[in-house]
Amino acid sequence: MSTPFPFTAVVGQDDLRLALLLNAVSPAVGGVLVRGEKGTAKSTAVRALSALLPEVPVVPGCRFSCDPAQPDPACPDGPHEIGGGVERPARMVELPVGASEDRLVGALDIERALAEGVKAFEPGLLADAHRGILYVDEVNLLHDHLVDLLLDAAAMGASYVEREGVSVRHAARFLLVGTMNPEEGELRPQLLDRFGLTVEVAASREPEQRVEVVRRRLAYDDDPAGFAARWADEEAAVRARIVAARELLPSVRLGDGALRQIAATCAAFEVDGMRADIVMARTATALAAWAGRTDVLAEDVRQAALLALPHRRRRNPFDAPGLDEDKLDETLEDFGDSPGPDDDPDPDPDPDSGPDGPGGGGGEPAPEEGPQGGDTGARPEAGEGGQPQPSGAAERSAVRASEPFRTKVLSVPGLGEGVAGRRSRARTEHGRTTGARRPRGTLTKLHLAATVQAAAPHQRARGRSGPGLVVRRDDLRQATREGREGNLVLFVVDASGSMAARQRMSAVKGAVVSLLLDAYQRRDKVGLVTFRGPGADVALPPTSSVDAAAARLESLPTGGRTPLAAGLLKAHDVLRVERLRDPARRALVVVVTDGRATGGPEPVALASRAARLFAADGVASVVVDCESGPVRLGLAGQLAGELGGTAVTLDELRADSIAGLVKDVQGTSRRAA
Repeated sequence: MSTPFPFTAVVGQDDLRLALLLNAVSPAVGGVLVRGEKGTAKSTAVRALSALLPEVPVVPGCRFSCDPAQPDPACPDGPHEIGGGVERPARMVELPVGASEDRLVGALDIERALAEGVKAFEPGLLADAHRGILYVDEVNLLHDHLVDLLLDAAAMGASYVEREGVSVRHAARFLLVGTMNPEEGELRPQLLDRFGLTVEVAASREPEQRVEVVRRRLAYDDDPAGFAARWADEEAAVRARIVAARELLPSVRLGDGALRQIAATCAAFEVDGMRADIVMARTATALAAWAGRTDVLAEDVRQAALLALPHRRRRNPFDAPGLDEDKLDETLEDFGDSPGPDDDPDPDPDPDSGPDGPGGGGGEPAPEEGPQGGDTGARPEAGEGGQPQPSGAAERSAVRASEPFRTKVLSVPGLGEGVAGRRSRARTEHGRTTGARRPRGTLTKLHLAATVQAAAPHQRARGRSGPGLVVRRDDLRQATREGREGNLVLFVVDASGSMAARQRMSAVKGAVVSLLLDAYQRRDKVGLVTFRGPGADVALPPTSSVDAAAARLESLPTGGRTPLAAGLLKAHDVLRVERLRDPARRALVVVVTDGRATGGPEPVALASRAARLFAADGVASVVVDCESGPVRLGLAGQLAGELGGTAVTLDELRADSIAGLVKDVQGTSRRAA
C-alpha cells in the first residue's frame, strides 16, 4: 500500500479539513461534498483522512465488518457471537464513476438461486465501506440511480439488494465524501440536500502559499515514507484529538438557545425541509466536542451554518452558492441569548494539534487557472480608450435574459442507447420492461415469464412429471428495458444585428435559458455556438455545466451581419468531434434565429447547403423562430425544412402556450385523419 500524503501537511483549505474532521468525530453529520476547481487537493485531503481514523474492531472472517461488541443480527455472514474481535485500519473505498449497480450494492447470483436454490451473495463497495470512508470522486458524473442508491444507504445505514423475490440486507454505515468540479455539471438540488456539509475550495492566489504547496509536494514525491515520517507527530496528535472528541461527544449539551438560533437561521435563509436544522445541530455539537467543550456556543452555530446551508439554498443551477454572512450574523444576534456559559472558553484549546496547527497543510500543486465564466464568443477589437469598435452593423451591449419558463419537451426521434437521462427514448438498465433476450454475460435483470416459457417445453425430457419446474442456464432470459437517455443539446444562437434590431434579444436569451434549465433537469450535455458579424464561435464546448452556458449567454453581445452558414458549419464541426468522443450520445441541435442570412458571399445558398449536411447525417434539429412584426418572411421554417427538423415560434416553445396547444391539437387531428 502506498504512503498517503499526511493530512496535517495539506496547506490551507481550512474549511475542507475542518469538515472532514467533524465527520470523523460524528459520522451522523452526514458526509461532505467538496466543490472546487481541479488541482486543489480535494482527493489528497480525503485520502489522507483515512490514515487518521482509529482502528476498527471487526468479527474475524466477516465480509461485512461487523462490530464484535454489537454484531448485526441480520448479517448475511452471521449470526456472530459477541466478543473475540480483531482490529484493522479503517478502510477508504473509492467508487469509480463507471461503476455498475451490482458493483456498488453487491450481486446476487440469480442463476444459482433459480437452478440450485442457493442464495449466493457477493458483497459490493457499500459492504466494503461499512465503518470506514466511501469516497466518490466526480460524484456529479455518476448516474442518477447510483447516486440515489448511495445516498439512501448513507441515510438508512443499510443496503438492500432485491432480485426476483430474493433479498439480502446488510449494514452500511460510512463516512460519505464526494468531490466534484462544478464546471463539469451540477448535482440536482434534491441530491445536494442529502450531503450533510459542503465546502468550496479554490487554489490560493498568494505566491508564498503556492510555493509551499509545490515544495511539500515535490518533497513527498521524492520520498513518500520519509516525508510522512516528518509529519508523524502532528498526525498522531490529530488522531488522538479525534478519539477524545468522539468520547466527549455524548456529553455535549445543545441548549434551547442554540436550537432557536439554528431554527431561525434555517428559516431566515428559506431552506426547504428540516434536514438542514438537524445537520446544523449535529455539526454544532461536533464542533463543540472538537474544541473540547461540553456546551454549544453561538460561534459553533455560525460555523455550522457556513458548512451546512450554502448548497441547500440552490434551487436551480443558475443560483450562486454561498451565504450572506451579514444576514447570518444579524440573525444570530437577534436570536442569541448566549446559548453557552458566560465565560467563553477558548474554542480551540489545543490549536497546534488541529488542522490549523503547525502542520497547516499542502496537497497537490494547483495549476494556474485562466479566467472562469467569461465570454469566449466573438468580441469586437478594442480601440483607443478601451472602447469596442463596431463590426458591420452597430455593436450593441449585452442585454439581460427575460424570465425563464417551462418549455415544451424537445426530443430526438428513434431509440437510442446513450447515457441515462430524461429526454429521449433509449434502451437502458432501468425503465419499463419491453421484452426479453438471452443474457450476454452476467444476468442482471431476469425476465421471469420468458424464462418459464423457455423452460416449459423441456420438462418431460428433463424427467419432470409432477409439479415444479426444472430451470437450466440456457433457459434464463434477460429483461430488456426502455427508459430515457440524456442527449447533447447544441444551441446555435443568432446574435446578429437583425436579431437585436427589434430588441428581441432579451426574449431570445430568456428562451435559451429556459431550454438550458430544461437540459439541466433532463441530465443533458450542452454546447453553445454563436454567430454574428464576421463569423461564428464556440462560446462553450459541450459540457455538463449548464450554468456555465447560461453565464456565457448572459454576457453575449449582439450586432453585425448574420453569417448563418458559418454558424451551422461550426456546429457541424462541433458535432463531428463530439461523436468521436462520445459516440453513444445522440445530439439535438437547437437553432435560435429569425432565418435571415446576410454574412459572406452567397449567404442564402451557403446556409442552405450547410443545413443539408445535418439532414444528410440524420441529426435531430429544431429551429426556434424568432421572427416578429406584422410582415414575416418565414425563413426559419424554410431553414427547418432544409435541416430535416421542425420549427417552433417563441410562443409555441412555452409548455403552457395557447398557440402551442392549438398547434398540437391540429397536428393530432391531422394524424388521426
